[in-house]
Amino acid sequence: MSDGSDALFSYGDDPALPGWKRWKLGDESRFNAVFGAIHVRVDDGMAHVRMTPRRQHSNLRDQMHGGALLGFIDCALFAAARGLGVLQAGGAVTLDLATQFIGGAALDRPVEARVELLRETGRLLFLRGLIAQDETPTIASFSATLRKSMPPSPA
Repeated sequence: MSDGSDALFSYGDDPALPGWKRWKLGDESRFNAVFGAIHVRVDDGMAHVRMTPRRQHSNLRDQMHGGALLGFIDCALFAAARGLGVLQAGGAVTLDLATQFIGGAALDRPVEARVELLRETGRLLFLRGLIAQDETPTIASFSATLRKSMPPSPA
């Protein structure tokens, strides 16, 4: 990784996906690691955050489970804030996350969160976005508030 790496996360150019940053949790035993590497690209103030669901993310309909999608959205908020330059690793908590499920997400094809920063105050980030996949433009919509905090101390 070429920039932005620390003990909690690595964040840098991904040679396998030109134009994308790879955002990966340093500790594979933490919850966020269930999503594997997450990729981030920022275009015109919009963060595009991508992951590829696997069978472990599925429901009984062989689509992405709603709980896995919610977990991804929560992680995507932080990856987007990092990509947009308003947050460093571990420096916030989710205060609220409202989600509307509109359609199903297939497995083995990337899902993408398109996240925009609506407003930043001294301690708060207000974000909203959509989840899309290939030709399905809207799988879910969401809005969230993150509260900036001090990064956790190394154990």
